[in-house]
This record gives sequence, C-alpha cells and structure tokens, in this order.
Amino acid sequence: MSMKLEATPKLSVFETFKTKSEELTGEAMRQRGIITHLATESGPAMKTRTAIAHKLAEKNGTVWQNIYSGIFRDLDEILLPLRIVEEAGRLPLKRGPKALQEQGVPYYQLTDGGMLVAASLDEMKKERVKMLTEFFEKNSNSKDKEFKKAILTLLDVAPSFVFSLLKKYIEAYGNGKMDKLFPFDADKMKNVLDESIKIQRELLEGFSTLENPDRETVINFLKRIG
Repeated sequence: MSMKLEATPKLSVFETFKTKSEELTGEAMRQRGIITHLATESGPAMKTRTAIAHKLAEKNGTVWQNIYSGIFRDLDEILLPLRIVEEAGRLPLKRGPKALQEQGVPYYQLTDGGMLVAASLDEMKKERVKMLTEFFEKNSNSKDKEFKKAILTLLDVAPSFVFSLLKKYIEAYGNGKMDKLFPFDADKMKNVLDESIKIQRELLEGFSTLENPDRETVINFLKRIG
C-alpha cells in the first residue's frame, strides 16, 4: 500500500494567479490578512481564530463563517508549522463543550519570522519601519552587525529600497528557494536577489563618485521620471 506524502507548508503571501500575475490569490490575501491582523491587534480576545475571521469578513464584505475554515487551515497547516505564527495563550470559555471550556480557546501572535514577513507587506504602511527596527533590536545578537547597521541606516534614508529587498527575500522563501528565514543576513539576501539589485547598486556607486553639480542634474532627472 502506497503512503500519501504530506504537502510541505508554503507561505503564499506573494502568490499570484498564473494567468494574472498582478492579482494575488485568495490564499495569499487570507494569509496577508491574518498576519497584518496579528501585527496590529493587541488584545488576546482579538487574536483568536473567530476574531480574525470576523475582522477579515468585515473588510471583505462577507460573513465570517464563509472564511473561518480557510483561516483555520492557514493557521494550523501553514503559518503555525512554518513558525510565522505561534500560540500565545488560551482564553477560558464559560459556554460550549466541556472539553473546550477546560482547554480554552487559543489566541495567537507573530514570531520573529512573522514580524519579518509582516514588514514586507504593503498593508502595514507606516508600521513597517517601526516593526523592522524592533525586529533588529530584538535580534541584536546577529553575527552580521554590519548588515544590521546598513539596513537600519537605509531604513532612514531609503525605506522603499529596504522593503523592496525584504519583499524579494520573503518571496524567495515562499517560492522554496530557501528552506528557512533565519539567519537573516547579507549572505542569505545575496542568494535570493535578482538583476534589479545589481542595477540599483551600480546607480548608487556611480552617484557617489559624482561632483555636486552632476549630482543635482541626476537628482532632478530622477524626480522628473519618478
């Protein structure tokens, strides 16, 4: 008798339809919704499966029962096994099945990996800078101190550039180009970036050699086309 192999969990936050490369799949939207919800909510009661379902349903103009099973599956089969999300505790129940009352209802929080993923999402908007800064403060024991310093410096002067790098990094993880998010350092980043980073590096290196008048000319040109 042949054994059925279990599917490897896959982070799908940047997954798009094959025929519509600019349109995120339903699974991608749902996972993004779960992650951004956990990143922005603070109270345990708002971090249960049901609370997440209610919030996402409200945003999408549907009833929470329609998306609850999808959220349950994303949490239990993908985000929890990948250590993007972890159980933070349990809330007691006064009603319902006795076993559930005794065990309580789980609520969730993002792990360090989850914070990194959340910071890569456009939905986080202004919170992204704070989140990535907090991530590096929390993970200050990283051996690549120069990488950390460079990212935090660029975060002040060119945040869009930093988040474009982070997006490519998380995308590569979701596509299976690397089997784990950590360590998050220059060597791992180098292995997943594409031709665009070489073009950006060439621009930065070339710009740094220019005299002030030429710098102004280039800046004005970029402003006109940007």
